[in-house]
Amino acid sequence: MTKTILGIAAAAIAVLLYLSYFIVDEKHKALVLRFGDINRVVEEPGLYFKLPFADTVTLVEDRIIIWENNDRPVQDIASQVYIVDAITLARIKDARKFRETLGADLLQAEARVAARLDAALRQTYGRRSFDAALSSDRAVMMREIRDQVRTEADSLGIEIVDVRVRRTDLSENVLEQTYNRMKSERNALAQDIRSQGEATKTRMNAETDRTYTVKLAEARKQAEIIRGQGDAERNRVFAEAFQRDPEFFSFYRSMQAYAKSLGTDGTTMVLKPHSEYFKYFGSKTPAAAPQPQQ
Repeated sequence: MTKTILGIAAAAIAVLLYLSYFIVDEKHKALVLRFGDINRVVEEPGLYFKLPFADTVTLVEDRIIIWENNDRPVQDIASQVYIVDAITLARIKDARKFRETLGADLLQAEARVAARLDAALRQTYGRRSFDAALSSDRAVMMREIRDQVRTEADSLGIEIVDVRVRRTDLSENVLEQTYNRMKSERNALAQDIRSQGEATKTRMNAETDRTYTVKLAEARKQAEIIRGQGDAERNRVFAEAFQRDPEFFSFYRSMQAYAKSLGTDGTTMVLKPHSEYFKYFGSKTPAAAPQPQQ
């Protein structure tokens, strides 16, 4: 009987000891609740004790929590609808406030922060055009969204570490309209460049034709001048030769005339035998040449 009582007492003590301690690891904080009210908050990892049956322990996440908010529709200043994907990085900063406002429920916390994030996205994008989200203003927009969400999260005991916008895309209908508009703009630009090219081509062809005509006219003019100078020089030489020996000059010209008229096969000429044309035929001694004038 005594052994049974001692065994029961030992088991009871073991149960009491088991219910009197709890362990907090480095990934969590702990809320010690006594009859449903917060008795203390344990933020450092280690071994701790509590009152059995009176105290209960609620673990609270102490790591950075990642909440994804995808496919959020927003409108820009031109009322065009875009689809935004955002990531919120958060941490439970005040475990007591987190328990009092949200019952230490992470799902409720995610829903409250997501609702505030949607409002911040609409406000931030609603003041800008779509191009701003794709430019250097993107970083400024993310800071504005983060600061707006922080105001709501602080009242819940949550610290917003950062908010990042991963994607900003046009909605299906706006994407088609934007594509058609960009296509029209590019076609107009291409047509303008093509027109400028055609104008430049026409101008260059006209300049080339004008230059060709001017050069050709100048070359012909110079050729006529040179030809005229050659003819004058030839006539001068002939004149000098005629003055020095008229008889020889007459003989030379006659030989040229014979070569041109009689050089072709089958040539027939009907002339008088004593014609002046044949004065150098049939006579070994040519007529006396006139004396050159002094």
